[in-house]
Amino acid sequence: MRSAVLAALVAMLAVPAAAQEPVRLYAAGSLRSALTQVAELYETQSGGKVAGVFGASGLLRERIAGGEAAEVFASANMAHPQSLSASGRAGPTVLFARNRLCALVRSGVAATTQNLLAALLDPAIRVGTSTPVADPAGDYAWALFAKAERVQAGARARLEAKALKLTGGPSAPPPPVGRNVYAANIADGNADIFLAYCTAAEEAKREVPSLQIVAIPPELAVGADYGLTLLRGASAEAANFAMFVLSPAGQAVLKRSGFDAPGLPQEESVP
Repeated sequence: MRSAVLAALVAMLAVPAAAQEPVRLYAAGSLRSALTQVAELYETQSGGKVAGVFGASGLLRERIAGGEAAEVFASANMAHPQSLSASGRAGPTVLFARNRLCALVRSGVAATTQNLLAALLDPAIRVGTSTPVADPAGDYAWALFAKAERVQAGARARLEAKALKLTGGPSAPPPPVGRNVYAANIADGNADIFLAYCTAAEEAKREVPSLQIVAIPPELAVGADYGLTLLRGASAEAANFAMFVLSPAGQAVLKRSGFDAPGLPQEESVP
């Protein structure tokens, strides 16, 4: 089934690659580091070029739907590329990576996996999230809030009301150049706990070692499926790059960056 989908991705292409024309990659902000590394490896091995545009997946989908000339779209959910497929603007969507939500916690806040819901509900604790609809990270935070309702009646409404949508929205200010947006928001005092992708939380902690990363308890845990698609009219070079992302070499980079990589072969294959 997976091989059939990949074949369909390549078969949909109609435009030959222009000489020296870079692949136009539109990708979720949470993939910036990983896919930049994948692109650099691809360029080294193939001689091709990749130009990346990174941002909130929902906003990128709107830009593509509005006519921007993307070729490869790597989203932090499956729904956004699938909507482009349904409209005829893109081919099939392939699952290429998985992520999870973690809680990024300011130093001094007594939050643990065991008491995380109580900490999130504490009126004195400022909870930061991304912006739902515009950014899948916000949608995943809202999914966590929905799960919280099953644990404690009234939790969903309280969390939705207090959540600060600090990133991913059309008017959200960008972080300072070279800064992790979540680390910057906590350092600037905008949030005490930020619900973010675990990969992004690890990047934030490398920048600000005093931050804590708290695992979400199983009853609240939310996973993120990442989808990849080729836009109609994409070049053969773009198809090659998409296949490279799905290849063991590309998947290995994603795994090293903290993502679950579903395309990696099993360690022990059956003869």
